[in-house]
Amino acid sequence: MAKEFQVTYDCADPGAQAAFWAEALGYRVQPSHEGSSDWAAITDPDGKGPRVYFQKVPEGKTAKNRLHLDVRSAPGQTGDERMVTLEEESTRLEGLGAKRLYRLEPNGVDEGIIVMTDPEGNEFCLD
Repeated sequence: MAKEFQVTYDCADPGAQAAFWAEALGYRVQPSHEGSSDWAAITDPDGKGPRVYFQKVPEGKTAKNRLHLDVRSAPGQTGDERMVTLEEESTRLEGLGAKRLYRLEPNGVDEGIIVMTDPEGNEFCLD
């Protein structure tokens, strides 16, 4: 039997991270404890995706993520159509505070992706 799970991020500003990722994923910010700045969470409004939890930690990010999210922004698309969609989503997310790192072009085996970071520097891919 499959288990439910949540994805947990250590971060400096849980509220800001929750706001960014809610917009990026089409999730909703979950109401938190009144006055709490130690955690925040987002949930899939359709109840299908995992809950994403953000917890405040004192230390900053020091190395590349060992785990990252692939944000499926162009499912079923290929070639130029796919890359145009990914570019549009990259621009939208940059407006929310993400940074673009680099673009990998389609190579005949793999479709192209755009690698980005969220506002606190956590890597993710637009796929």
